[in-house]
Amino acid sequence: MAADAIFSKKGTDIVLLDVSRQFLLADVFVIATGTSRPHVQALAEHVEEKLGEAYGIKPLRVEGATEAEWVLMDYGDVIVHIFQPSAREYYALERLWGDATRIRWEEPAPTESSSTSEV
Repeated sequence: MAADAIFSKKGTDIVLLDVSRQFLLADVFVIATGTSRPHVQALAEHVEEKLGEAYGIKPLRVEGATEAEWVLMDYGDVIVHIFQPSAREYYALERLWGDATRIRWEEPAPTESSSTSEV
């Protein structure tokens, strides 16, 4: 659901990692990129809104939302990381957690209203 929420607001490079064998505090990392500070903030707000609506949950904590170079949203078993491009490249979580298994996630199919091209 977090990955879908990010995708729906044009977040990119979405990766899900199963870190349950390497990290005792969480099972899954959702990693994504936003294009700018306002975009990263909007992505984080949208994730919080969608997970709240769907599951009635709020993050246990949120770090970095003001600066929005890297927003970390801790949902316990799931930790959402939303980066600006330069911060994502610098911290390279996929490389750092390279022995974690990637979880298959596919972009949701476009709905009829989102597949209509603008004229």
